[in-house]
Amino acid sequence: MGEAILVTERLELRRIAPGDIDLQLRHLNTPAVMRHLGGVKAREAIAEKHARTQALWDRDGFGFMMMWERETGELVGHCGMKRVDHPLAPNPGDHEIGWLVREDRWRRGYAHEAMRKVLDRGFAVHAALQLVALTCEANLGSWRLMEKLGMRRRAELDFSDPADPEPFIQYAITRQEWENQP
Repeated sequence: MGEAILVTERLELRRIAPGDIDLQLRHLNTPAVMRHLGGVKAREAIAEKHARTQALWDRDGFGFMMMWERETGELVGHCGMKRVDHPLAPNPGDHEIGWLVREDRWRRGYAHEAMRKVLDRGFAVHAALQLVALTCEANLGSWRLMEKLGMRRRAELDFSDPADPEPFIQYAITRQEWENQP
């Protein structure tokens, strides 16, 4: 298990560690979880993603983390923050948040709980002026969570990728909007 970065009531958010690849393959790399993310990935693709995440932590001081259920010690998902790096996105370099939760833990509020901590950290520790989240229009659960977090749709940031069947949509929240929430 990697280093604990954030702790919530029910979760520990830890840096990705080498042994996390097998757990991610088993619990997060499923057809249901990866439905709106290009489908199930090969082990090599997951390993490359983990290596990129470690490099981002080293370079930026933030990245994606594994979400561990404190009560059971089981992997729940992964979440975190990185810079927008899609080559067709109109806002490269913006702080982007994201998450995945394993299917048997859906609808328990884990993503909301974790992402509130990630947003807090993004604004307080990393001085982000705005945080964005990308998804596709068909990913109703994802954009509903974005709205629950206080994010608003930013249609001017939407973009298409010929390699993806659905266009990307973006939501965003500014530091001031986050701080002014009840």
